[in-house]
Amino acid sequence: MSVWLHTLLILCLTFTQGACTFSNNHWGEWNDSQLQPTIQKLMKGYNRYLRPNFNEGPVEIGMSLDIASIDAISEINMDYTATIFLRQRWRDSRLVFPGNESVSVDGRLVSLLWIPDTFIPDSKRSFLHDVTVENRLIRIFSNGTVLYALRITATIACNMDLTKYPMDRQVCTLQLESWGYNLQDVVFYWTRGNDSVKGLDTLRLAQYSIESYYTSVSEAVYETGQYPKLVLHFALRRNVLFFILETYVPSTLLVVLSWVSFWISQSSVPARTCIGVTTVLTMTTLMMGARTSLPNANCFIKAIDVYLGICFTFIFGALLEYACAHFYTMQHQTLEDLHRELLKEFSESNGNGSFPVLGSTKLNQSVEMGSSAEQSMTSNNKNHTESKENTPEKGCSLSAVKNVSRRAASVFIVKNPHNIDRHARTVFPATFLFINILYWLYYLLL
Repeated sequence: MSVWLHTLLILCLTFTQGACTFSNNHWGEWNDSQLQPTIQKLMKGYNRYLRPNFNEGPVEIGMSLDIASIDAISEINMDYTATIFLRQRWRDSRLVFPGNESVSVDGRLVSLLWIPDTFIPDSKRSFLHDVTVENRLIRIFSNGTVLYALRITATIACNMDLTKYPMDRQVCTLQLESWGYNLQDVVFYWTRGNDSVKGLDTLRLAQYSIESYYTSVSEAVYETGQYPKLVLHFALRRNVLFFILETYVPSTLLVVLSWVSFWISQSSVPARTCIGVTTVLTMTTLMMGARTSLPNANCFIKAIDVYLGICFTFIFGALLEYACAHFYTMQHQTLEDLHRELLKEFSESNGNGSFPVLGSTKLNQSVEMGSSAEQSMTSNNKNHTESKENTPEKGCSLSAVKNVSRRAASVFIVKNPHNIDRHARTVFPATFLFINILYWLYYLLL
């Protein structure tokens, strides 16, 4: 029995040693001879705090962009939010290894390598995506070239000129600079010129359409030195159709609605007053709503403000037109009533040219008599003035001033108040049409 137990123990020990040998050969840590090249071999003697080509000239770093999306463009904050894929390439002779293959390194090992200190100078807020891991890519080629890619979302400032809003065209930029390395250490360049930027051609935005874009290489000059700088310029054209349906058409219809009062009888005071006041209040509400999404800056007199101001002026002018027409109508009716009353009292008199004076009628008759006398005196003075005008005089006499003032006052005398509405039916639409033609020609063509 003991012999069988001894044999079984020897077999178990043999199987256990074989299993341990298999595990060490296949599942243990790989050494330098099992993977060529290994990270440990490439990193041997590597100093990530020194840039490549140290004391041998600047490092040339090529860049390319992929614009994944432009999420929001804010006129109030004057910025835009974009998600971009930033790719950087440079050559590090310390990472050269034999062969023609490339090694993709885990992005979490970025702390072992030297990387450029590229940043976005106009960025207000930015972050690197980290779901499910940090969105980094590091690929090392056999000739020492390093590809470093990032996925970034940044809110970038964009100075906007809103004087032609909503028919404006904005030019925004995306700038890339080196934070600490100047031109003696680092040189930036676009890998393929304008073709280095992808994604803008197929991008679809809510209010804008991308009109054009181009890249440029420049220098950023600061007190600490000159630094490399790459700039992406892209032009955004605002889609005006939304604003035409939302603001321009309603405001134009309100102006046309205010003209309806010209065809309503002047005696219908509640109807015409209601139309005028309602259109004024509605236009005020429309103007306030159009400014909610825009910066409250006095330096910007926007195109939409000009149009809304024109519409408000015409609507308010229609309300004032009825006020003037109603005033002259009441004045004309008062004069007709006084004339009718005088004729009635004259027919009831004894025919001796004297008027019966009773109570308050005496004052009115005296006023009429005085006005008749004044008219006769005025005619005599007029003849006398004309005779004086034939004689040469130096300077301006008092009679000449009175004559000019009398002529100026005669302009505001309306014989038939109903002609005010008749002229307004033609003057208001023609003037509004003419101003519209000038407005659209100026903001669309200039």
